[in-house]
Amino acid sequence: MAGSFFVTGTDTGIGKTFVSCLLLHAFAAQNKTVVGMKPIAAGQENGKWLDVELLRAASNINVPCEWMNPYALHAPIAPHIAARQEGVEIDLTRIYNAFHELKKSVECVVVEGVGGFLVPVNERQDTSDLAKLLALPVILVVGMRLGCISHALLTQQIIQHTGLRLVGWVANCIDPGALVLDENIAALRQRLDCPLLGVVPFVSEPDVQTLSQFIDVSKIL
Repeated sequence: MAGSFFVTGTDTGIGKTFVSCLLLHAFAAQNKTVVGMKPIAAGQENGKWLDVELLRAASNINVPCEWMNPYALHAPIAPHIAARQEGVEIDLTRIYNAFHELKKSVECVVVEGVGGFLVPVNERQDTSDLAKLLALPVILVVGMRLGCISHALLTQQIIQHTGLRLVGWVANCIDPGALVLDENIAALRQRLDCPLLGVVPFVSEPDVQTLSQFIDVSKIL
């Protein structure tokens, strides 16, 4: 699906939703109709799922919630466990169908995975199976912190093992006290087989529209 992408990360809590929002704004700046998709959201607060709300705010077209977020689970835990606790079976076909409904409405869908690339989504399948089913090029979000080099390279290996294309990566500076940041970015640029789309600086109160200027989507369009 040209123009749509699957966003994964080196771990949970490293800014996949944040970077997905930056990507949405960057694509919109290229005069594209865009929407974010969070197939599985785990963890709600006051009846809302923050990741879904952020992606909706960064999209420039309104779509039905069931297309954008087919599965909304209450507990902020691994999705297969949260689904089991709620008596829900996560069916990847339902997500596939919702994605294709979105594709009828917009030029670009940014699909954000859940957790890392191998997080289980049911008793038989994990996030990599969802990525393979959607058959989208993959963007890797690397949370720049101690240990990220190994996590990034391992994630690259499994993405390539699935037969999917890793088309770009984003260095998200989540640790304001990170040591040798430039050296770590240089090491990853040398070792990851895809272009660096941007280095997103740490900001305590980020503005996604402003920070989207740090993302160069021309490298993947």
